[in-house]
Amino acid sequence: MVTLPDLYLMRHGQTHWNVAGRLQGALDSPLTDTGVSQARCQAQLTRDIEAVRVSSPQGRAEQTAAIVFEGRAWHSDPRLSEIGIGSFAGQDAAKLRAENPRLFRDGNLSWYDHCPGGEGLAALQERCRDFLKEHRAPTIVVTHGVTLAMLFAIRTGRNFATIGPEIMRQGIVLHLTGRRFRILQFSGIDHSQC
Repeated sequence: MVTLPDLYLMRHGQTHWNVAGRLQGALDSPLTDTGVSQARCQAQLTRDIEAVRVSSPQGRAEQTAAIVFEGRAWHSDPRLSEIGIGSFAGQDAAKLRAENPRLFRDGNLSWYDHCPGGEGLAALQERCRDFLKEHRAPTIVVTHGVTLAMLFAIRTGRNFATIGPEIMRQGIVLHLTGRRFRILQFSGIDHSQC
């Protein structure tokens, strides 16, 4: 039986477009003050972990990684980029949902397969599998919501379609050991900024 090394998955901190309800995909928006605070909390939770450090190359993830890794060496990997959503990128999410109710019904993630010019979930799954195949040492990853959910699903053996927003929230640190996971958090403090 193959032993899987520990994996720490983090979603970037809150961005200005997250607050405005705009979809990002391959586009980008800088972190808000809350996003910077979330990254600082992630840094505190992971600062004593000896691991390979890697980030998506997209600005919001790299901005988070620079805070989380606090001057320690890290590298970018394009396989950790957010799923491409084609012409939906930059659009107002509420307006898209109102104009395309059938596409967004039930709140599931299948709409990612129907973005005009988008990447699709199968392609995302392929690049996430490729990344995880090379994962041979404890690794800390800064990525995005849907990409994090796909990495999590593959690594834990869970059904991607059933992964809820708790796993994909901004500022999260998921510690995966084997196929089990736990959410790292501070005990006994106010989590409003984390």
